[in-house]
Amino acid sequence: MLVLGISGLDRTAALKKRMMPDLDRREQRLVQGLDSAAALVDENGVIAASAQERHDGVKGTGAFPADAVAACLRMAGATLDDVDLVAHGFRYQHSAAFELDGYLRRWYGEAYSEEVQLDVLRSHYPDQDWERKLVRVPHHTAHAASTYHLSGFRDALVLVADGMGESESTSLFSGHDGRLETLRTYPVASSLGILYSVVTQYLGFLPGMDEYKVMGLAPYGDPGSFPDAGLVVLRPGGGLSVPLLACDKTPDERETHRGAIRRLEELFGPARHPDAPITRRHMDVAAVLQRSLEQSLLFVLDAAAAGGTYRDLCMAGGVALNCTANGLIARSGRFDRIFVQPASGDDGTALGAALHVLRGHVPAVPKAMGMPFWGEEFGETEIEAALATLGPGHRVSRLPGEALLAETSRLIASGAVVAWFQGRMEFGPRALGNRSILADPTAPDMRAHLNAVVKQREEFRPFAPAVVAEEAGEYFEIEPGEQGRYRHMLVVAQVRDKYRDELPSVTHVDGSARVQVVDRELAPRFHALIRRFGDDHGTPVVLNTSFNLRGQPIVRTPQEAVATYARSALDALAIGDWLVRREPAAAADGDSDD
Repeated sequence: MLVLGISGLDRTAALKKRMMPDLDRREQRLVQGLDSAAALVDENGVIAASAQERHDGVKGTGAFPADAVAACLRMAGATLDDVDLVAHGFRYQHSAAFELDGYLRRWYGEAYSEEVQLDVLRSHYPDQDWERKLVRVPHHTAHAASTYHLSGFRDALVLVADGMGESESTSLFSGHDGRLETLRTYPVASSLGILYSVVTQYLGFLPGMDEYKVMGLAPYGDPGSFPDAGLVVLRPGGGLSVPLLACDKTPDERETHRGAIRRLEELFGPARHPDAPITRRHMDVAAVLQRSLEQSLLFVLDAAAAGGTYRDLCMAGGVALNCTANGLIARSGRFDRIFVQPASGDDGTALGAALHVLRGHVPAVPKAMGMPFWGEEFGETEIEAALATLGPGHRVSRLPGEALLAETSRLIASGAVVAWFQGRMEFGPRALGNRSILADPTAPDMRAHLNAVVKQREEFRPFAPAVVAEEAGEYFEIEPGEQGRYRHMLVVAQVRDKYRDELPSVTHVDGSARVQVVDRELAPRFHALIRRFGDDHGTPVVLNTSFNLRGQPIVRTPQEAVATYARSALDALAIGDWLVRREPAAAADGDSDD
């Protein structure tokens, strides 16, 4: 059975602009249905998955993922006629509440309803029987399926936390023998995801996109600076309330969160303009928010796991991308095993919706996934064609096998910043060694250099270390048998005290690191490079960040890789078996961002 999953709500962004054309960029992003993607699965597992932003170049786009669908079908050697069912990761149903609010009535009638989704599909593929083929999956069920069915856990507690699904913000499921059962849901009025996004907006960042910046800023602040903030109220039995969200009293305020922003200004002082400097106060606000999130998640999980019924935990939803909170949960000892699905944001609901529909027809006990290398791969012909577009000032060498590893290792050790483009593209927001920028984590000034010159982003932003699995416990506080939970760069670990000074460019201010543990079997070429770097220079760890420029999604094709390298300040590009270096006089400036 072949099932195609899709995520996103194609018409929400345009509808918001029509309804409220004078909003600023941050307020315009306050819509559902962003991060559209496609995924293709069958009885044997995941065949392909790709986010639409990698194709159209619009970060976080909610446009219908036509290009991603086409890519998944190409990778499978299939056509849409071969697909048995198409699963969509939203299932809005009409309710009386939609008639009480003019905005909600328009949202449902013009963006959310089944009729709209059918119309979108017909506009792209008019020759399909969509009334039969389309299966709409509740949003949080899709998130839950995306993590449980790939976890390898027969029995598990499943936590989904994000801004909101159709009417819920946090959901708890029981996973047993390949089936999911809803245990509890929390309403939108208690949304931890919306709370985090509103404070992200207050701090001058883009909601729904820049929450990871707030997470990175939090360790610089003092969460005790605002003891009476009361961002989340914990209630008996695992209940939550977020008083801030009640400050959005009118339909206009619910669309913009201006009421909540006013309340934040009363609590913490004026909101930060996006171009204003980041001050100690902003750091403290980020710290208060992060602490509130962590305490709330532990509180919810404690209530759900009371009595010791669950020893394994699966997580998904946008909140599950908060690797600092994930690290705290992992260290708490509440669970024996933890799995966080690497595409935990809404792009992952394409995968989850497809898995949910598939397992409804073909039941199976979950199998543990490896690496999410489910995107496109390109051969020598495409790479050579891309390299042919390079202008003067570049040296191109073909270095097959060990020769490429040896020269890349030497370049990294010499202080060079190297783009690394290999194999199939990753699915999800993290570059995991196939579309990466690599550097020496032992260089004291490398983080500042990358932030200021190569990435051109905020100075406080940390970078991730990638370490070979067999030595992960030597450098990081990772116990034997726990390496797998750090495979996808979604759980923070502490750098061991004796290596913090030796790894300055990947050790955050609080001694933590967003570590990626690299397995020989699952990522052989990336592992071989890190192993070679360790053998040559003493430390089997490299700095790993995403291969993209500021405002650009992670590169997808050889053409994008070569063009991105050429207009950046990167020193070299390792693409397939080719290594590209700049002639000394051809160094260029560029700006980039995760």
